[in-house]
Amino acid sequence: MFRRTFWFTAGAAAGVWATAKVNRKIKQLTPESLAAQAADKAVVAGHKLKDFALDVREGMVRREAELGEALGLEAPVDPDLPVQRHFAVEAAEPDGRKTPARYRKLPYNSYNRNEDH
Repeated sequence: MFRRTFWFTAGAAAGVWATAKVNRKIKQLTPESLAAQAADKAVVAGHKLKDFALDVREGMVRREAELGEALGLEAPVDPDLPVQRHFAVEAAEPDGRKTPARYRKLPYNSYNRNEDH
């Protein structure tokens, strides 16, 4: 009698355990849960990418300083000198005379697919 009770209890416990495990797995595979998992992984990947970009930028600054020191470009800048402006686009009138620089306004729709590279 004790033997039957033991195996009945063991079987019932295994059934409860298996049912709970299957229900937990089914909840993990719902569309909402999968979307949440994907979003969490995307956030983690974004943080890793940001850390990588910051490390690269730090290395670039360090290397630029080394090159500037090696080439003697570390001369102090005179604050009285005017800052040279770089114009993106210089437009000319149809008659050939120059006008003040005009900048492209966004959104600028171009069909040149190599323009953003």
